[in-house]
Amino acid sequence: MPAAALKSKPLPTQSTAKRPVQLDLPYVPVQKRPLPPGRPRQWYVTHNRRLKAMRLAIALLDSGVYMPNQARNETIRDAAELIGVHPPSDTTCHMVRAFMRYAR
Repeated sequence: MPAAALKSKPLPTQSTAKRPVQLDLPYVPVQKRPLPPGRPRQWYVTHNRRLKAMRLAIALLDSGVYMPNQARNETIRDAAELIGVHPPSDTTCHMVRAFMRYAR
C-alpha cells in the first residue's frame, strides 16, 4: 500500500470551514506592553498610529469590509466607535486602507 494512502486528512480549519464562524465582537484588545524608552517623540506617534490603523483594519475585515475602496472614512470611523477607540484622523484612515491593500 502506498504511504500516501495511509496519511489521514487534516481537520478543517477556520479558513477551510464550510460555514463562516460568527464572532461576538470584531475586536478583542490585547494586553498592552510598555513602549521602549529613549526614542524620539515622532517615533511613538507613528508607532501608535500604526497600531490603531492595524486594529481598525482587523475590525473592518472581521465586519466584512475586504476591499480598500469599500473603507471610506465614515466606515472606518464607525468601526472605531464600535471597537471603542477615538475617531481616527484622515491620515490614519489612509493608513488603514494601505494595510488592507498590502495585506493581500
